[in-house]
Amino acid sequence: MEFDSAFINKLKENDAKSQRLFYQHLAPKMYGICLRFALVNEDADDILQDGFIRVFRHIKDFRGEGSFEGWVRRTIVNTAINYYKKKIKQGITTDLEYVKGKLKERNDILEKMTCDELRIIINELPPGYRMVFNLSAIEGYTHKEIGKMLEISENTSKSQLSRARASLQKSIAKIQQKENGGKG
Repeated sequence: MEFDSAFINKLKENDAKSQRLFYQHLAPKMYGICLRFALVNEDADDILQDGFIRVFRHIKDFRGEGSFEGWVRRTIVNTAINYYKKKIKQGITTDLEYVKGKLKERNDILEKMTCDELRIIINELPPGYRMVFNLSAIEGYTHKEIGKMLEISENTSKSQLSRARASLQKSIAKIQQKENGGKG
């Protein structure tokens, strides 16, 4: 579905039919983003709902510069970041220094894993690592952009991405070891 200026104008005018069509088309894609940032489906549901509320509330701010779907995607990602920051302020944090490990190539196990299995492993990362990993490796943001979004330094972003990768490699190595009957 292509979102032309006439359709976007209907959304700006709060046309219920257009909003429903828009939501039905984009919600499944945006839910995938939410799942990458949330630990549980209920959090992903909340992020998606809050994200679309923000989209509809701020749609008048879309100036037609760049992709409309890209604008929606950024809104959903920012909603997920704000959700994460709110959790931190509520005291739901994890020590970001406890994960260490060596980078190893484990392409064979990755090829066998489903998206859901990989998502589960990513969700086991400490929140800071998970946020940086999702923003960098999956969403394609630079460390400078991530630093601004999460209010951390560029070097902290790089460090957390490196540690996230090391932790993921360690988790994948454990899975591979189990599949090989405990043999390294």
